[in-house]
Amino acid sequence: MTGDQHDSKDGVIRAHLLTGLFDAHIDRIEVHSITLQPTQQAGRHTHPGGVVGYVVDGDILFEIDGQPATRLHNGSVFYEPPGAVITRFDNASDTVTATFIAFYPLIGDQALISMLE
Repeated sequence: MTGDQHDSKDGVIRAHLLTGLFDAHIDRIEVHSITLQPTQQAGRHTHPGGVVGYVVDGDILFEIDGQPATRLHNGSVFYEPPGAVITRFDNASDTVTATFIAFYPLIGDQALISMLE
């Protein structure tokens, strides 16, 4: 397990994995399970409310514009700040799918994703 672990009196172990900053006014959070096919690329995109996610299975190449690319794998967590340009979120495998859970904080009727050219 990564992050700081805290044992509680009730025997539950809590491990801090990630902190993400969002707009103080969030109407809802949508949670989606997303599967990328082998070698599938998500394309350049942005999320108006940002994203917090957890990789369930597979390997993903992740890059925010202006930052170095990182490789996410089973158990990795990630954060995409609101409005950040995501240049890569690609399945790194030629043979197996990659699945992640994404938490989208949204205001009003915002779209989950905006594709960029």
